[in-house]
Amino acid sequence: MSNNASKETHAFQTEVKQLLDLMIHSLYSNKEIFLRELISNASDAADKLRFEATTDDALYEGDSDLHVYIEANKDERTITIRDNGIGMDREEVIANIGTIARSGTKEFFGQLSGDEEKDAHLIGQFGVGFYSSFLVADKVTVHTRRAGLEKEHGVRWESSGDGQYDIETIEKEMRGTEIILHLREDADEFLEPYRLKSIIHKYADHIPFPIRMLGTPIPAAEGEEEKPAEIETINQASALWTRPKSEISDEEYNNFYKHIGHDFEDPLARLHQKLEGKYEYTLLLYLPKRAPFDLWQAESKHGVKLYVRRVFIMEATEDLLPRYLRFVRGVMDTNDLPLNVSREILQQSPAMDAMKKGATKRVLALLEDMAKKEKADGDDKNTDYADFYSQFGNCLKEGVIEDHANQERIAKLLRFSSTVSDEQSVSLEDYVSRMVKNQDTIYYITAETLAAAKHSPHLEVFRKKGIEVLLLSDRIDEWLTSHLTEFDGKKLQSIAKGELDLSNVGEHAEEEKKEHEEAVKSAEPAIKKLKESLGDKVKDVRTTDRLTESPACLVSDQFDMTGNMERILKQAGQDVPSVIPILEINPEHDLIKRLAKMRSKEKIADFSDILFDQAILAEGALPDDPAGFVRKINALLIQ
Repeated sequence: MSNNASKETHAFQTEVKQLLDLMIHSLYSNKEIFLRELISNASDAADKLRFEATTDDALYEGDSDLHVYIEANKDERTITIRDNGIGMDREEVIANIGTIARSGTKEFFGQLSGDEEKDAHLIGQFGVGFYSSFLVADKVTVHTRRAGLEKEHGVRWESSGDGQYDIETIEKEMRGTEIILHLREDADEFLEPYRLKSIIHKYADHIPFPIRMLGTPIPAAEGEEEKPAEIETINQASALWTRPKSEISDEEYNNFYKHIGHDFEDPLARLHQKLEGKYEYTLLLYLPKRAPFDLWQAESKHGVKLYVRRVFIMEATEDLLPRYLRFVRGVMDTNDLPLNVSREILQQSPAMDAMKKGATKRVLALLEDMAKKEKADGDDKNTDYADFYSQFGNCLKEGVIEDHANQERIAKLLRFSSTVSDEQSVSLEDYVSRMVKNQDTIYYITAETLAAAKHSPHLEVFRKKGIEVLLLSDRIDEWLTSHLTEFDGKKLQSIAKGELDLSNVGEHAEEEKKEHEEAVKSAEPAIKKLKESLGDKVKDVRTTDRLTESPACLVSDQFDMTGNMERILKQAGQDVPSVIPILEINPEHDLIKRLAKMRSKEKIADFSDILFDQAILAEGALPDDPAGFVRKINALLIQ
């Protein structure tokens, strides 16, 4: 019974209209996922009711048989998906169906390319949920009532997916949610019970609540009336993670991942372990193939669900796994916590702390195994770890910063580009194994782009001596190197900070050292002129042996931030004081020798400015006065 006085028509949020249009066009070839998504929502609703009922048994309203019921009506051309879970009140219906209240929604739509296959993956990562109904239906009707409310607080929602929806208050005897799909002309296949059952077996066998349908009528014996069909449970209705691994197929594992991860692709890897000791718990964790669209959103969810004795408690909390492992999807189930556990109890629980540490170690062990297999098989045969690292490598860098207890383990999992390989394939262990004679330091350079790092003048002497340098171009690398200062007893050092002494490194160190000392003496007049001309633009001017082709470069003092870090912070809107750099010159370069002989103060000033601005350009930045730099270069070319 409806209350027409309460009926309202609302426009969909703009993002919902966009999602409906994109989804229908991009996912049209995979229409069957509507049933997976709606069953998943129904299962979540049952989970939430079971959890809330642990502290308020009255919410069951005398019916604790939680289930999902599916019915196809060929005459009406409808499919009904009904659950007796938590249900929704009017405000929840508007919030959950009329809007997409998710962080990163704008970024999600910005990433869509128009390529149907690529967009399908992205939409899958975003989560289509309820809106997948419109893949097969031209009208959707929802009847719902939240557990604990009186029957007159039911809600009816209806839309044809055309930009608006109607909502009104109704009387609803049963708690929970009923979704009625009025099928499109081309969706008749889903009116066949065998088709619905095959989809349930494919996507929802693992749902821990019974999924029921009306079975086939029982033929009558001669002279008897036909017996009515019985209600059948279609799925196994047991928590997948509680079953022995030997009894679970890859397909079942993968379908469970797609259910909890709302993903369209199979996972990259999985971990299923039952751990016994002081605390007993079961882990079923997965690594996705692709990063979710909101991986870098501060409000993004973690995706691991906590169960206590197979009762869903909560998900997406740093109490289950550290934030740098937020890409992991799966479940954690234990008997060692109370069913009415709260966030406060979790944070103070020794059992939860032990489980978090244990789960973290096992995820890291899974990654270590993947990395070892890839190295053993060769890059062309097994690229699982490379694929993982391309999506989530920067999350591991966060782990080096945040997780001091596992810092060394995580550091071994990092991969970098270097002067040996442009690909992100160089581990710190690889680097150490290739160190040259007398080298005791791991050298790196940070820059805005890989190209800027690769062509930096700071690399010149390293190339000459055959010393490998790590090329770091991700923003997080500046923070990473401030926390990862040592590996395997070797210090990490930026080649753009502090003084550099490579005089004893390499095969021909002694001969090179003598030649450089002679050149340093002849450069003293040039140093004096540069200091006078540049004044407070530089902290110091000094010779260096780090350059072999360029006349000059800029370096930061040992305890100053790098120029790259300064640019990153300023781009982020931070008010940071400018770092005054040190100008290092190549005493063997012809331009420095020419400067040493100059007499005209005006020419010395212009020449000094050109050398300084050139060094700024080589860092990937712009001079303070680009037009002045061009004018001085032109004047020099004319001369």
